Amino acid sequence: MDELKKPVCLVVGAGDGVGAAIARAFSAEGMTVCVTRRPRNQAALDKLADTVRAAGGNAHAFGVDARVEEDMAALFARIEREIGPLEVVVFNIGANVRYGIRETTTRVFTKVWEMACLAGFITGREAAERMVPRGSGSIFFTGATASTRGAAGFAAFAAAKSGLRALAQSMARELGPLGIHVAHVVIDGAIDGTFIRQSGADVDALLDRDAILKPDEIAKSYVWLHKQARSAWTHELDLRPWVERF
Repeated sequence: MDELKKPVCLVVGAGDGVGAAIARAFSAEGMTVCVTRRPRNQAALDKLADTVRAAGGNAHAFGVDARVEEDMAALFARIEREIGPLEVVVFNIGANVRYGIRETTTRVFTKVWEMACLAGFITGREAAERMVPRGSGSIFFTGATASTRGAAGFAAFAAAKSGLRALAQSMARELGPLGIHVAHVVIDGAIDGTFIRQSGADVDALLDRDAILKPDEIAKSYVWLHKQARSAWTHELDLRPWVERF
């Protein structure tokens, strides 16, 4: 197949954990992957793209702030013009920060909402703009425990993630009948990665017990969602370790 005609998976928020795993998983399915993070993380993005290419895949890294409408619109246009048609778009920005309500400034609340909700809206809208004329495609949003309930100290995060979930629901109802699969993935529990390892947790012990979410296993669910027949689409999927309470 001509390189320019390969279907593309775009991962917005391709960190070193879940986002990177999703990119690798879709590359293994034969898709070209495009990965984004903020420009200050360009070096890490380039390293991820190099890893995908070293495994035989095709990857492109873009430093872009997903909150900036003009930059995201330009990115989508460039991918479609220069790389290939977007078949899967995954919004994976976290913005998981803890602030007590008395310490949560308007600036903090707004920034978290911009990262975890507004950027999701921009991503989803731009994806729909390209997919609807073709009548196919998948748009996936990564959620969290905070998508369904707010915990003490996480008012800003819960508000943003709940908003993202509502966005996904509205998009699914609007775009599903047009052939676009919209799904929201609730990731409920600690994920193996830099953040949890720096917290001092005994990650190796948790891994031995399958008591922590593994990025590569999470990524498999995104591929499965994309492969679902439209006669039985899943809109919301909860992922958690077997020991996690919910």
